[in-house]
Amino acid sequence: MSTSAAQPEATGEARTQAAPSPPNPLTMREVLRITTMRRLWYAQIVSNFGDFLALFAVIGVLTFRLHATAQQVTGVQISYLVPIAILGILAGVFVDRWPLKRTLVSSDVIRGFLCLLLLVSTQIWHFYAILAAISIVSSFFGPAQGVVIREAVPLHGLRSSNALMQQVMFMMRIIGPAAAGMLVSAFGPQVCYWLDAVSFFASATFIASTIIKRSPSVHHHTAAEDKGAIAKIWHDMQQGMSFILHHAALLFVILAMSAGMFVIGCFGPLIAVYVRDSVHATTTVYGWASAMIGVGMLVGVNGLNTFGTKIRNTTLVYCGLLGIAFGILILCLITYIWSTLLGDFFIGCSVAGIIIPAQTLMQQETPPELMGRVGSTFMSCVFTAQILGLLLSGALAQFTSVRNVFAICAGMLVLLSLAGKLFMEPKAA
Repeated sequence: MSTSAAQPEATGEARTQAAPSPPNPLTMREVLRITTMRRLWYAQIVSNFGDFLALFAVIGVLTFRLHATAQQVTGVQISYLVPIAILGILAGVFVDRWPLKRTLVSSDVIRGFLCLLLLVSTQIWHFYAILAAISIVSSFFGPAQGVVIREAVPLHGLRSSNALMQQVMFMMRIIGPAAAGMLVSAFGPQVCYWLDAVSFFASATFIASTIIKRSPSVHHHTAAEDKGAIAKIWHDMQQGMSFILHHAALLFVILAMSAGMFVIGCFGPLIAVYVRDSVHATTTVYGWASAMIGVGMLVGVNGLNTFGTKIRNTTLVYCGLLGIAFGILILCLITYIWSTLLGDFFIGCSVAGIIIPAQTLMQQETPPELMGRVGSTFMSCVFTAQILGLLLSGALAQFTSVRNVFAICAGMLVLLSLAGKLFMEPKAA
């Protein structure tokens, strides 16, 4: 009796001892040893640098040569965001079906040729149309790149890989405006357009030089597929949306990311007004304040990858939401130059605390065959939130004050954190 009773206990103990411990998260340096990831990173560096050069050159031409209004200049950003927001969910359906390397390389080549059209643009609507066309192509590139990272990098290296890619974006946010300003002053905007086109061709070369494989997926035939192409597309879109809606943690991080980008969308156009009316400072301070957001993002990415490796993704997202709220609260309560820079720095750090964990959780939790659809839906929600922030910021500021708009945004972030904790955390068994 005693022997048989002790046997399950011993077996369970042996099982516990034999259970492998989770591998330590990969560092950025270790992730870069993966050939595919390294070449994607090189491609990201050159293409993002070219993008920032071209974007700021376009804004400079519209502002100083074509004498565009503030609304028309804002329209440049909106013309780029809208196609991705609208096409995002649909693009993922095709990304899940198309060859990944061909999708990435052809997207870069097409965008390179579209950039060359900026050389002959003379009207405001020319710039809108070209940027919108580039955005349409980018709506396929973004999800495809996410699928490649998920396939190339082991699960315990995804956070570092996402940090690497976002680090490039944040560095270019800091370097791009200054570089574009110097190049436009010295050589004119055309050199920025040429460099952007060349950067896309270079990115395509990096991607074409690597081997990209996709995991085989199990396909279940459905009745919808017998009804034609539209039925197939609709069925695939429903699959992606259903997965998100039934995954509480993933739904929360998508909402959190969208809320963060909505706040940044509101914050971007209004920070100049805040510096002028509340801080009573000059455009120089506005430039510093904008740069501090980028600096905060860069510091946040590196700090997260160094000190946050053992913290759950959802916990980091809560901290990110509350950190943005705290940074905005500093701006609402204290109106000095130093407090403006400090608040912007906190906001930048906290945005990084949302972006990296949200992307990592999405990649870890999504089955490979749904990565394109879920990734593109994620991207669509984020860009839609940015557009709403851009559109609503001016109207809200006219209805009330800029500081009150900031306070509303902070309150919204706190409420979202509480809702996520109460309703979207996994329930204990």
